[in-house]
Amino acid sequence: MKPVDSTYKILAYKILGRGVDEEWVQWAQEMIVAGYDTEYLIILAGEMPFFNQFEMKVLTDKVFKELGLSYENPVNVIRDYIYSLVNQVLDGKMNDQSALEILYGIYWQVGHISNESEKLLDDFYSLSSLKEDVIYSSSNRWPEATIENAGDVIKNYFIEWKKNYENANT
Repeated sequence: MKPVDSTYKILAYKILGRGVDEEWVQWAQEMIVAGYDTEYLIILAGEMPFFNQFEMKVLTDKVFKELGLSYENPVNVIRDYIYSLVNQVLDGKMNDQSALEILYGIYWQVGHISNESEKLLDDFYSLSSLKEDVIYSSSNRWPEATIENAGDVIKNYFIEWKKNYENANT
């Protein structure tokens, strides 16, 4: 069985130190519907607000362990979450600006994790303001970008990034 798509997001939340909330509970419920049936996952799926974050850290550690989900390598977790977001954009499930806003937010959080994670997000950080950059001036990082083709530059970057990710993971 393959974990549900939101697993990438939840693993990223774990390494970013985001608190457990209803989104984690929803993920656990989706995993159960997908066929996963483990003791701690069921407990997480039944949790209700107000979440004791200390207890939730212990519980989610147990959930990830029993599911065999590793978050030991933060760079890989971030890379997989980027891949998930890129796929959602390319599949039409999310617009590029929404994905770039998420990645922009993560960019500012990963500095405490590793420089490699930050470098992984550099281009996405730059792309997050590309449309504004070309409206008000120009982009040094994306000199080919114009007002008319900024969306295409972003889409082409997503396509190329996905291809490179898949080639590196085959």
